[in-house]
Amino acid sequence: MWVEVVYALPDNQVLLQLDVPEGTTLYEAALQSGITQHFEHLDLETAPMGVFGKRAKDPKTQVLEEGDRVEIYRPLLIDPKQARINRANKGTPSKTK
Repeated sequence: MWVEVVYALPDNQVLLQLDVPEGTTLYEAALQSGITQHFEHLDLETAPMGVFGKRAKDPKTQVLEEGDRVEIYRPLLIDPKQARINRANKGTPSKTK
């Protein structure tokens, strides 16, 4: 069955298509794709993964279906709550007359 494996940085992204046997997990597909050859720092043992934007609880046991896209997520650089606060503070107009 055909699946895709994708990983993206702000300035570089790689999407690989591969044919895997039924019963293949997210983790196994990521390994088989060879994506770590494109991103040396990528550690598939610890990287969070998901399918079509839905994070997998355990990529080593979640089985893929035909046409799934395995997404390998980057670690967060900033807490999402703090990022929202920062954006809100930037958008606040100053009250000077």
